[in-house]
Amino acid sequence: MNEIEELVSKAKILLEEGNFEDALGFFEQALLLNQNDPDLWNYKGISLRSLGRYEEAMDCFNKSLKIDPRDRNSS
Repeated sequence: MNEIEELVSKAKILLEEGNFEDALGFFEQALLLNQNDPDLWNYKGISLRSLGRYEEAMDCFNKSLKIDPRDRNSS
């Protein structure tokens, strides 16, 4: 498991536990290593939204969409 995967794994656990502030920190560390991963921006947005920081969350979701505009759930 590489460093980004470890950071994301820890962050996802914290997110599930409701520890949004610490999860955000791990996602931000992962983004320092790779700013072109739309999933990382999406997870950061989820963390920010969970903290009530909606405007910042929207910026993250928009960055994710700019990197990968495809709708992954479409058939």
